[in-house]
Amino acid sequence: MAAPKKGRSASAQSKPWRALALILIAIVALTGGMFASGHTTPRLGIDLAGGTSITLKAKADQGSAINKANMDTAVEIMNRRVNGLGVSEAEVQTQGNDNIIVNIPKGTNSKEAREQVGTTAKLYFRPVLATEASGPAANASPSTSSSESPGASPSGSSSAKVDAPDSKESKDSKDKTSSSPSSTATSQGRAVTGALKADASPSSSASGKKSSSTGASDDDNKLQAQYAALDCSKPSDRAAAGDNAKPGDSTVGCGKNQGVWFKYLLGPAAVDGTEVKKAQAVFDTQGASGWQVQMTFTGSGSKKFADITGQLAQKQQPQNEFGIVLDGEVVSSPFVQQSITGGNAEISGSFTQEEAQGLSNMLSYGALPLSFEEQSVTTVTAALGGEQLHAGLIAGAIGLALVIIYLVAYYRGLSLIAIASLLVSATLTYVIMSLLGPTIGFALNLPAVCGAIVAIGITADSFIVFFERIRDEIREGRTLRPAVERAWPRARRTILVSDFVSFLAAAVLFVVTVGKVQGFAFTLGLTTLLDVVVVFLFTKPLMTILARRRFFHDGHSWSGLDPKRLGAKPPLRRTRRPSGPAAGPVDPKEA
Repeated sequence: MAAPKKGRSASAQSKPWRALALILIAIVALTGGMFASGHTTPRLGIDLAGGTSITLKAKADQGSAINKANMDTAVEIMNRRVNGLGVSEAEVQTQGNDNIIVNIPKGTNSKEAREQVGTTAKLYFRPVLATEASGPAANASPSTSSSESPGASPSGSSSAKVDAPDSKESKDSKDKTSSSPSSTATSQGRAVTGALKADASPSSSASGKKSSSTGASDDDNKLQAQYAALDCSKPSDRAAAGDNAKPGDSTVGCGKNQGVWFKYLLGPAAVDGTEVKKAQAVFDTQGASGWQVQMTFTGSGSKKFADITGQLAQKQQPQNEFGIVLDGEVVSSPFVQQSITGGNAEISGSFTQEEAQGLSNMLSYGALPLSFEEQSVTTVTAALGGEQLHAGLIAGAIGLALVIIYLVAYYRGLSLIAIASLLVSATLTYVIMSLLGPTIGFALNLPAVCGAIVAIGITADSFIVFFERIRDEIREGRTLRPAVERAWPRARRTILVSDFVSFLAAAVLFVVTVGKVQGFAFTLGLTTLLDVVVVFLFTKPLMTILARRRFFHDGHSWSGLDPKRLGAKPPLRRTRRPSGPAAGPVDPKEA
């Protein structure tokens, strides 16, 4: 039995250095990545760094009532649209009965976030009747089309697929106004491939409203005049385009392509945005399509989409297109070649990752139950938050100082290991938080700072558990080196159970809450995971190495491991009973 123990001991002696080297390499790599990225400080939330506050007022239209259920649904959708993973600290909350307040922290792309929030009208899929460049660009690049729509775009792919432009911004916008159609050109210069497989039952054909054998109605003439007068290069015209249009009405809209605005004449809505069950941006690893947007429709939406694509496939460009219209703006206008069934849609083209994710975001979260108008946009200062942060940091420093004083007074030399472990944990926490800001949008707010302060106690508790197990072994009469190895398995189980409970609480809190409380939960969960890493890769290996040093091994009075101070039992607790008669008087009865 002695030989295996020696073998395990020899193996254990080499592992501490490996673990310390591993965590050192990790710290150096993460720190280098932090400086290389240029983000050397954590991104601060709106309460600490300031930001933008947007007030939106709900408008009841098309039979949608302003009630608590609809407002809560709108808040949830907006929160997902601007908050992503939920840790970027953008806040969306109701105020009163019909207002929603959106707070966007400084450092976020506030313009993009504002567009995400401000684009709050319902999402519709409408047949395209006509489209052409609008404003000064119309004269610079005239387009050819059918006699019915002089601004129509070139014909699309000849393959039996549904092709569509993927976003408002196209790198190949010249195809839109080219007089010689390309085999893959679309109304926005991008081919959208991949079997838009869905089923839909469309509204009445848009082209029927545009012209008929008996002549156009007054409404049709009014719409044609509105389309002719529309100049999408003017913000006022874009804001009024499609305003108050009902789903069953034909309307006009604007869409931007490579910096050029185009105007659209659109038919009645064929599919409602609420019938898009799911949309996501994916990268095509099997072909050359690059980034794509994949959609899944609901049961009713599938049928409607199949119907409209079947009708559009029989027409010429641009009347074989359907416009994806959000808040009067055409964010994409796919064209089809055949009826698409199956409930799934795939839009591809020359997408960048940002464009694909932006379109999928609109398709997923664009269908709000109410329309909203922007009431005010104000800049939020960080004066109050800065004072609170200052007070919080002072409180944290006082708490940390008290912990260190306690460790030094009670554990003496062992406190050096605890303090070094705390410094390693703090370094990892700071570096990772700095990197999470630009990568996932994590913003450090006041509750998150509180989570980091609470983590000091959780981390110190892990050291205390380990130290006390070692001291218990010494009290039993063991020397330090075997005491460390025997104490570790027992301490390890306790530390893992404790950290698991803390992490589970943080995870549940993160899932069931929103806004700033999620920042607290996220920080608490992160520091709990780092506690496990530090204890396993730094504290235990360092303790193993220092146990070989005379100061600790011999139980110096300032080491915190002095056997006399701990009341240790003598190493040899058994003595032989004397073989002869015991000295002193003997009880006659015993004799």
